[in-house]
Amino acid sequence: MTTEDLFTASKRSNVPELSVSELANSVKSTLEQTYGRVRVRGELSGLKPASSGHLYGDLKDENAVINIVCWKTTVPRLSIRPEDGLDVIITGKMTSYPKNSRYQLQVESIELAGEGALLKMLEERRKKLAAEGLYDQSRKKPLPFLPDIIGVVTSPTGAVIRDIIHRISERFPRHVMVWPVAVQGDHAAAQIAAAIEGFNAMSGTLRPDLLIVARGGGSLEDLMAFNEEAVVRAAAQSNIPLISAVGHETDTTLIDYAADLRAPTPTGAAERAVPVRLEILGFVQECGHRMTNGSLRRLNELSAKLETQGAKLGDPMRGIHIKAQTLDIASAKLLHGFEKTIAAKQHRLAPLIPRHPRSLIAEKTRHVSMLSQNLQKAGSRVLNDPQKRVEQAGRLLESLSFKEVLKRGYAVIWAEDETVIPDLETAQKQGVMTIEFREGKRLKVQKA
Repeated sequence: MTTEDLFTASKRSNVPELSVSELANSVKSTLEQTYGRVRVRGELSGLKPASSGHLYGDLKDENAVINIVCWKTTVPRLSIRPEDGLDVIITGKMTSYPKNSRYQLQVESIELAGEGALLKMLEERRKKLAAEGLYDQSRKKPLPFLPDIIGVVTSPTGAVIRDIIHRISERFPRHVMVWPVAVQGDHAAAQIAAAIEGFNAMSGTLRPDLLIVARGGGSLEDLMAFNEEAVVRAAAQSNIPLISAVGHETDTTLIDYAADLRAPTPTGAAERAVPVRLEILGFVQECGHRMTNGSLRRLNELSAKLETQGAKLGDPMRGIHIKAQTLDIASAKLLHGFEKTIAAKQHRLAPLIPRHPRSLIAEKTRHVSMLSQNLQKAGSRVLNDPQKRVEQAGRLLESLSFKEVLKRGYAVIWAEDETVIPDLETAQKQGVMTIEFREGKRLKVQKA
């Protein structure tokens, strides 16, 4: 190693050695101490809400870009809703994220740049109109439960009117009448106020039962038409109940204070305008069932009460039935006794009355005829029964004959003396045998 190498190694050893983490954390500490609290003006860009609830993005001008981060605990407290393209002033502190060596601005509050005077003017106007009583709750009119015609003041193009019509059709189809107006620009306020007054001036069946004033979201400048006095006064003086649905849920305009109801979005206004048809049908059916069940229950209670009272009173027909039954029994006994007396009298008189010869002849004739019939039946049985028994015995004998057995495929073996050979031992002793088949056919067999 040369002298120069030794000198270079000695110089290096005098510089403190830091780890990457130590250097990154040192830079972070320096940033936070130097820029403890800053106010920076620029344009919001690339905003991305994370699933954790934090908001990330950039603050830029024509020459530079600074990363920004707004923690989820701070987002709900912001006075405005951050959107890309807004010119804002952010108050916060500078820090860095050591894992990727990027410095960033932690957001504490956001305000619109250059709009301080505008916001102050709107606040003064709000207080002035409030002092006139335009926002009083006593002026608020109840919304109709189910309006026949709904008037909508909005732009005829865009998603707002389509969303309102679609939502109303889904919930409970109603007739929607649109008064087209410009929703931003120099002439927008005059057109909106004229539309509200025009709907109120209508008469007859075409006059709406409910008004909706709506537009989509936008910046404060985009929504300024709905902060004009003419629009606010027209909304407050409307004899037709009016719903304001301007911007997003976080947007607030002066017409919201004067309207009878403020909806968070145009779709929300449509939902408040009409009920759900199926829910009403279900409610009506439920009421019908409850009314029917209540009526049946009441009828059952009254029937039970009537039966109880009837049981206490007793059945008046019961005594009548008992008397009627007693009368029937007495009548039957009287009739039976009368008939019995007549029969006894006739029986006593019968021997005393001489009989006519013809009646005696007829009686004897019937007796002889009956005896003749009995004799014929007895003779038939005496003659026919033995014949039948002989015929049955003959059929039984014939069925037991060996010839009947031969007809079923059997054969009989006869010895020379015309005796039947019953077994093999007897057959072996024979010299000549005769085999008889069905129908008397025989075959003579001689032993070899």
